[in-house]
Amino acid sequence: MPAVPDVVSQPGPQPMCVIGDFAWDVLIRTNSELLRGGDTFGEVMLTPGGSAANVAVWASRAGMPTRFIGKIGRDRFGQLAQEDLEREHVDAHFVETEAHLTGSVAVFVDHTGERSMVSGHGADFYLLPQELPRDIIRSSRHLHLTAWSFFIDPPRAAVREAAHLAQAAGATLSFDPGSFQMIGEMGVAHFLSVTQDLGIDILLPNKEEGSMLTGGLTEPEEIAAALAHLYPKALIMLKLDADGALVWEAGRGTHIPAGSNNLVDATGAGDSFAGGFLSHYLEHGDAVAAARFATTISAWVIEHLGARPEPDAKLRAALRRV
Repeated sequence: MPAVPDVVSQPGPQPMCVIGDFAWDVLIRTNSELLRGGDTFGEVMLTPGGSAANVAVWASRAGMPTRFIGKIGRDRFGQLAQEDLEREHVDAHFVETEAHLTGSVAVFVDHTGERSMVSGHGADFYLLPQELPRDIIRSSRHLHLTAWSFFIDPPRAAVREAAHLAQAAGATLSFDPGSFQMIGEMGVAHFLSVTQDLGIDILLPNKEEGSMLTGGLTEPEEIAAALAHLYPKALIMLKLDADGALVWEAGRGTHIPAGSNNLVDATGAGDSFAGGFLSHYLEHGDAVAAARFATTISAWVIEHLGARPEPDAKLRAALRRV
């Protein structure tokens, strides 16, 4: 089990930090199949998102003191981003720019609940190493990275620098590979070359990403074992969607059943799982218990629209049982 560092530079619980993208999701969900060139009814919503920001929010909702580092435009959407994370009790450290607009993502959810995304090239993709709030990174106990910061440079150099700063200060690292399609377009060898040397402590891929990184393996145990070879320091937390999750540590796997298969919208399910898992694991150090807790959260998320639906009484009760 990766060690959870005991950072004692500040009184009270030490926060985790998430670095990466904040973007606004334009969520489009159809009530029936949309034929090519056709029309149909559905829902169109503007919701806060970005993989990294989603993880930070879910970790905060689960009770973990959480920081967020990202870049936004000096525009109305940027103001709303700051208001959003303040409302979610996330300590946000935004770099603002007039050169680029705050990020946005088109999220298409079909009538079966499956989602596809098209990401705009917003301010979040232009974070530079010299813009990093270094004291914030050094004083965090854990740093979470998402692959959306690695597919192009910038922001790759900045996030790699943040990882080195955090490790030098004694923090642990987690990493979500983010997108099997983007890994494929970047090239697996290139993707591995910019992530394997970071000494990742916790790896949080889904099955498709794991298969892409391991040369097309399909069995969860085989994928997890191969990932453990690629990232030898890491606890492997393999997300299996409708089949739950697989915790792989010390060469052994533990299967966690899914909490729900009532899929309404898969947007943000992996991010909610990561935020829930990290908040529980960093506090208790039990990967299996953390995965069960995270599965409960992600099961609730897929039954609602958007990456960060407002918690209801059922979810609040689950969060209190940490």
